[in-house]
Amino acid sequence: MGSSASKAALRATTNEPTEPEAKHLADLTQYINETNMSVEHLASVLSEKTGSSSWVVVFKALVTTHHLMVHGDERFIQHLASRNSLFTLHNFLDDSVIEGYSMSTFIRRYSRYLNEKSLAYRFIASDITKTKRGTNGVMRTMNTKELLNTLPVIQTQFDALLNFNANPDELTNGIIHAAFLLLFKDSLRLFAAYNEGILNLLDKYFNMRRSQCKESLDIYIKFLGRTTKLTQFLKVAEQVGIYQSNIPYFTQAPHSLIEALKQHLIYLEKKNDCLPPYSIPFRGPQIRERQTARWSNYSKQHRWHTC
Repeated sequence: MGSSASKAALRATTNEPTEPEAKHLADLTQYINETNMSVEHLASVLSEKTGSSSWVVVFKALVTTHHLMVHGDERFIQHLASRNSLFTLHNFLDDSVIEGYSMSTFIRRYSRYLNEKSLAYRFIASDITKTKRGTNGVMRTMNTKELLNTLPVIQTQFDALLNFNANPDELTNGIIHAAFLLLFKDSLRLFAAYNEGILNLLDKYFNMRRSQCKESLDIYIKFLGRTTKLTQFLKVAEQVGIYQSNIPYFTQAPHSLIEALKQHLIYLEKKNDCLPPYSIPFRGPQIRERQTARWSNYSKQHRWHTC
């Protein structure tokens, strides 16, 4: 590891209660983006920093790691995903200062999210927040089996992100604010992929087997709950000064589809998976076209930023 990168890593994680300086983050990003530069030692340095007893040092090490996962070369997150363990901070507590108690809570939540982000890369073999989107994107072109394997991974990562659960009056310093901003950007990209996966899943639903429909219905119901939580998360972002233009407006996914999905599943259970195409009224072409049109309108109302 180059001496300049080593110094930048140490300077980004000092005990000063301010967010990592942009200059040091830029130096580290440049380092890992250069061809053939090893990322293993840099990851180890940052991991070692999370062993500190100071909430400031630990939090800054997590923010620096997250920044490099987002802005650095894919080799960095790839290396993190290959490790047997990343951050073991579920019991972290800095009780040496008053602020340490509250910040320790967010450190535990934040480290869990970074662990889940790393694990998601291991399971999916890519950072889903950076994959191609749109009609010909990764989530819209997956087959049923791939969707049923991938969407639960996205859900777990998304839950960990939303579990950060900070109120505006808790974002009291530059470090936690920097962490929240990175989470905000991840939330938009992650939910965009999540949303496109759900659209694809529902497009395929009426051609699935019974077991697949059961999994898909559960995934969709959970998706509805997460859209509500995301709305709350974005309200906090607005209240702490993130530009309104960076916060997307989106309509809630329609709950009215649940009944049709449930009826179809019940029908499959009664018929033991044996049915000809469009064999019952609610699966008829006209109803299916209306459901497709409804989802098309829902999709068009979503506008996602790639900040």
